[in-house]
Formats: sequence, structure tokens, C-alpha cells
Amino acid sequence: MPRITAAPTDLARRWTTLALSAALALAGASFLPASALASHSQIAIIQDGSDLTNPSAAMQQFRQLGANTVRVVVPWAQVAPSPTATKKPSFNATNPNAYSAANWAPFDAIVEAAAQDKITVDLTVSGGAPRWGEAAAAPAGQGVNRTFVAWKPNAAAYGQFVQAVGTRYDGHFTPTGATAPLPAVRFWAIFNEPNFGQDLGPQATNRSTVATGPMMYRGLVNAGWKALRASGHSHDTIVFGEFAAEGFEPGRPTRTAPQGLPGNYGQTRPLLFIRDLYCVNSSYQELRGKAAKAIGCPTTAAASRKFRSQNPALFSASGVSDHPYPQGESPVSQSGNKPDYAKFQDLGNLEQQLDRVNRVYGSGKKFSIYNTEYGYITRPPKQAPYVSPATASYYINWAEYLSWKSPRVGSTMQYLLYDPPPTQAIYNGFASGLYFSNGQPKATLAAYEMPLYMPKTSLRKGQSAEVWGEARPAHFMNLDTHQTQTVAIQFQPGGHGVYTTVESVKSNGYFDVHVKFPSGGNVRLAYTYPTTDPFLPVGVGGTTLTSRVVKIS
Repeated sequence: MPRITAAPTDLARRWTTLALSAALALAGASFLPASALASHSQIAIIQDGSDLTNPSAAMQQFRQLGANTVRVVVPWAQVAPSPTATKKPSFNATNPNAYSAANWAPFDAIVEAAAQDKITVDLTVSGGAPRWGEAAAAPAGQGVNRTFVAWKPNAAAYGQFVQAVGTRYDGHFTPTGATAPLPAVRFWAIFNEPNFGQDLGPQATNRSTVATGPMMYRGLVNAGWKALRASGHSHDTIVFGEFAAEGFEPGRPTRTAPQGLPGNYGQTRPLLFIRDLYCVNSSYQELRGKAAKAIGCPTTAAASRKFRSQNPALFSASGVSDHPYPQGESPVSQSGNKPDYAKFQDLGNLEQQLDRVNRVYGSGKKFSIYNTEYGYITRPPKQAPYVSPATASYYINWAEYLSWKSPRVGSTMQYLLYDPPPTQAIYNGFASGLYFSNGQPKATLAAYEMPLYMPKTSLRKGQSAEVWGEARPAHFMNLDTHQTQTVAIQFQPGGHGVYTTVESVKSNGYFDVHVKFPSGGNVRLAYTYPTTDPFLPVGVGGTTLTSRVVKIS
């Protein structure tokens, strides 16, 4: 099946039909809270929109890269019966067997292949909504594919679908005609980019003076949370958010934005969205009166005292997920940043805001932050303001090092694996793959497989240098061969000639060591796949990976 997309700009939607994509799936000190702790166990998530008609081969490739978690987006309308009908068909929406087996088939195949290859599935249950699950048909919008919009969705109906998905992947469900239960999914996300009108609309009404997106999402989160717990996932990782990182400051109508901003299909700035989600104003005081009533919030102090118990996911979820795309900037750049964003360099602000809105209701919850969409668009194939593949590879490693240092960041993420083909003019905006569309590797591939970052590259004679890195695939090799893997730190004096190993590091994950180098030159990491791992693609065993090169002086 061809990809279907709806993205009027590079910054906009990266939707694909998921029967084929099944969407496989801080700045320095100012971005990270000061802490000696680090998220040494952060997971490595990957997502790609390429053809997954052969999920087993796709999972083998992810293992070869070392990604231990794959993000899979399940659109409600793709699985639901009669998705274009205005009247809900008669069926038990919480029963997986009431849905077409063919509609489940792509997701079943991915879940089974992932389990076979010991890869965790991060399942995002999202819109668009079937037409019968919406209050009205989504209005037209420039560049908007209304197939993927949930327009004033019915939260209860969404919850029934989530319960069906949760039941199907609870580890005990055997589909009709099958002889064994499907594997369990233990990582869940409730909806996708709810602060983006092309996922959840309208974002704001009444000339963009009333924020409807947060109110609708509050209902979806409650319904999804209740459904997952009812279907056997109370002890799973459940996150909400999946926020788009940027957005518009609320604005009144103009000639180019007749409904104001964000209006029907624009983006609400994520931190502003969170405050409305939790019913507080910019001073972190509970909303009252008409302002509260307009977005479904408590209007009295007595009603606010029930808010926490009535919205358990907002206080008890495993974490909050974010899509902190930097859009061509370094992981610490503040250029072009605006208030209430949640880009990579703003993750510290996101943490603080979540802490503050929890404290309003007497909660001391400190959510983990999951990075669930991230990547660097490169030029080529794009043009300015994007960065070269070499610069992107440096930024990828820098960002992963910074998130590793944060005790609150739970994941690193790569979106995509392959750049979209140039023939897909709109979708080609997200050329953030590790491979060009013709299959040739980018410099970012080595950076992903073998992260390497050195905070200081200008050294005094005799001074040791911090070398942080990982042989990402070693995670699986340790599991499969039961042999501790080794990474070589290699040095090329003067930047010329052969590399020699100056230190070997046991790699069960990330390592952070200090090494003395004899002179200026080039540093890289090297890792050789074992020949005894049966899960690797044919021909990979015995081959050697090398990282990007870091020049020291």
C-alpha cells in the first residue's frame, strides 16, 4: 500500500498509513537539572514508515542497529469497522474479535516478530477517528488529510477501542483460528500529538479564545487509562503526551488565519496545552469561573479537590512523552526558541512545568520524560536551514549524551530509518533517516549504531579525556550469546595512518571512561559482531562497526 500523508510543511504531520508503516516504530546545564545521577537505563526507540510487509526482516535490521524498542502507531479508524459511516455499526467495541481480523493482521505480525527478536513494542493508540466516533465531519483545511484527524472525538468510544487493543495484546488473547495467544505489549501511549489540530481538532474555537484541544485530550487520557487498566495493563509503562514540540501563541483571526491561531488545525504550544490540561493559568493557579467552565475545568475550590481523583492518569502515569525535534539546531541552541516550547533544549522546562502542575493538586509526582519522536532532517536531500549528515551525526551523539546524563529522560529515539522517496513531495520534508531514500547510508548511521561523544576535545598534555559511548547492538549480543561484548577505543595519531586500540571497554550498555591520549589525532570506537548470534541477518556476524571520528588537539 502506498503511504498516505498530510503535511503542508516540513514542521507538520508525518502521518503514514499503518498497514504498511505500522509506524515502527538538555542545553548543557540550562537544559538539564543539576544532578549526579544519569539515566543509564534509557531505552533506544526507533520508528520508521517503510514497508513492513516483512516484519521479521525489519526486526532483524533493528536488532542489527541495536534499537531495543520499536514505536508502532495504531490508528483507530484503520481498525474500526465502517470507518466512514456516520452511524456506529452494531458491535461490541471492547471485544477484539468484533473487528476484522484483516485489520489487525499488520499489527499482529509486528507484535509477534518483535517478541521473537526480543524487541519491546511501544504501542501508541491514536486517531484519526472513525466518522461515527466524531461529533461532526472535520471541515476542510489547506493541506489537511481529514482521514487522520480526530474531530471532536467521542472519548468513551475511543476508550472502548483502547480496551479492545489492550485485550488483544494482554498476552492471553488467542485470535479466532489461532492456536496460541498473541504476545503481550507492555508499553503504551495514549494518542498522538494531541496539541496538533491535524491529529485532534479543533485546537481552539471562538476566534481561538477557547482552548478545546486540552479539554478533549483530558477525556481521551481518562478513557484510555481506564481501558488499559481494565484490559490487564495496570503494571505496564503507560505514557501520555506525545506532544508536538512547537506551536502558535494564541492569536485572533487574520486574513491568512480566519479562525485565529491555533484554530482548527494549528499547533498549540505544548506547555500552554499542559497548563490547560491541568486547569491552571500561567501563574499556576487553578482556573475559575467562565474560563474554567469553557474548557471543562472545575469552577469551584470544592470541585478542584476532586480533580486529582477524577483524572488519575495525569498524576499516576509512568511518564510523559514528547517529540522534541530541534529543526536543524544543536541540542543546546536557544536561537529561535519561544516560550512554552518543548524542543530538546527545553526538556528541563517541560520537567519543571509538569512538577508545578502536579504540586497544584498536592501531588509530588515527577514524571519520566520519554523522547518518542526525534531526528535530524539533513541537506542533502533538503536545503537550508537543515544540517549536513556529518553535523547531524554529531548532534545525534551530543543529544544522546545529554539525555543519558538526565535522571528524568527515559529514552533516546531515532525517526526515521530511511528518507522518504523524492517522489513523495510532501512527506519528503522529513528526511531524517539513517539512510538516503536510495538505500545509501548517511553519516548518521554510524553515529546511531556506535554513539561517541567527548565533551572536551582540546586537552593539555597528559590530561585525560572523557570518552562516552556505546556499541548499541551489544545489548542484544549480550542477551543472545551470553558473552560480554567489548568495544575498542581507537586512536589515530596526527589524524593520519592506522588506528590502534588504546583501551578496550566491556559494554553492557553505555560506558563513560577517561582516557589519556599521547598526542592530537582522531578517536573512534570499533565493535565486531559475534559470529555465534543466530538472530543476526546473514553475513553480519564477524563484521566490524566503527563510530564517527572525533578530532582531538
